[in-house]
Amino acid sequence: MNILIVEDHQELADELTDYLRGVGYLCKQVSGCADALEETAVNSYDVMLLDLGLPDGNGMDVLRDIRKTASKMVVIILTARGELDDRISGLQLGADDYLTKPFALTELGARLHAIVRRMHGYTANEIVVHGFTIRLDDFKVCYGDVQLNLTKKEFQIFRYLILNKNRVITRLQLTEHIWGDVLEINSDSNFIDVHVRNLRHKLDKHTEIDWFETVRNVGYRINQ
Repeated sequence: MNILIVEDHQELADELTDYLRGVGYLCKQVSGCADALEETAVNSYDVMLLDLGLPDGNGMDVLRDIRKTASKMVVIILTARGELDDRISGLQLGADDYLTKPFALTELGARLHAIVRRMHGYTANEIVVHGFTIRLDDFKVCYGDVQLNLTKKEFQIFRYLILNKNRVITRLQLTEHIWGDVLEINSDSNFIDVHVRNLRHKLDKHTEIDWFETVRNVGYRINQ
């Protein structure tokens, strides 16, 4: 999952980045309204962690603007403002959640897990597809009692495809959601296909069911 952190307090931004990357998320930091709007115009993010008190404006204005074009992006407001009016205003403008500073990083992690599950229609931390169990809380994939030895990127690809099962996911979507800034990646590279091929090889050791589909010249789909 690709997360944009909009926070001008550098120490907190670094703490958020370190924690979220440690639990398997992709993160990018910006410190102001203009940079946040530029990032969301160019790249696709699943979640924005949005501070309200920014040096070049109010985070509420960012929220108002992005809701015009990025209605599916989850927005969690992070702010030292604890007043009821601020919380209500943020939710009315389209924020999905609200955390008042200081907060525990583990609480943020729990809320992100819950939001991811709701986004894709799941209520539990485990998803089972064709005998494979993907555990969202501890980033493991098992087939029966056997835990698969997946790399971090292979897990992230598998998780994203399963969360979007029965949909064709393009290579561009995988690039944006697994690797981040598309402007920094060589569009001619076949690194995505290499990762997918390695993932498929590990999965095929356990089942012969044809459920992991390559859609020619487009991308990939997991069928259920």
